[in-house]
Amino acid sequence: MLLNRNQLESYRRDGFLLVESLLEQTEVDALCSAFVRDCAVPGPQRIAEDDGAAVRAVYASHQRQPEFADLIRDPRLLLPVEQLLGADSYVYQFKINAKPAFGGEKWSWHQDYTAWQIADNLPAPLQVNIGVFLDDVTEFNGPVIYLPGSHRGGLLNDRRAERAKSEQHLDPDDIALTPEQLASHVARRGMVSPKGPAGSVVFFSSEVVHGSAPNMSPMARRLLIATYNDVSNLPSWQGEPRPDYVVCRDTEPLSPLDGTFLRQRELVGV
Repeated sequence: MLLNRNQLESYRRDGFLLVESLLEQTEVDALCSAFVRDCAVPGPQRIAEDDGAAVRAVYASHQRQPEFADLIRDPRLLLPVEQLLGADSYVYQFKINAKPAFGGEKWSWHQDYTAWQIADNLPAPLQVNIGVFLDDVTEFNGPVIYLPGSHRGGLLNDRRAERAKSEQHLDPDDIALTPEQLASHVARRGMVSPKGPAGSVVFFSSEVVHGSAPNMSPMARRLLIATYNDVSNLPSWQGEPRPDYVVCRDTEPLSPLDGTFLRQRELVGV
């Protein structure tokens, strides 16, 4: 799969692009089963909600679950990513935001690259995120909201809050926009919340402003986010690097599978 001219122009104009139903339901089911397994793996890669019980996010599932290891090389994802980047890429970060029913908390308004520049000294915003809907995303279950075009104005925040919300990762609360910044950008650009069935995919820039509200509905909203980085744009840490479950160490260029990730697993008899 490659993006057409209209899709490329839309991404470059808005900073994000929704492709509905890119994955089939059987593929989504396989990913959801792998996520359930991974949530049971103990370790610091599991981030809890504020109540300390529900899972807020899980990092680096592709290092433990083969479905995710194959998914990042699926040509339906990798080829458009490298088309947008114009370069070979590797996975810089992989996480699944759980957003459980009746309990998924908000994610503050932020730009991803702010965190990576501060924490990892990442040289440039040469990343493309892909967000895979593991559940149907509606207006009710805390969808991600984007500010169209906000990726074209550079970083709005270049520092981290003095008091970190989490010791495990850099939480969006730590780099959140001020209400004044948000109001100004919304007045100029508005807000858009891509929604669609499970298996839909959003490609989005590391500089586009985004956030989400709490999930007050009885429907979960699990979102898989893989961040692909240009292989020439490696972090240059000053001091102790962040753990490898937060920032992946394997920077070899990814090559696409011959077919889809689930077909690949069928072929190898797994």
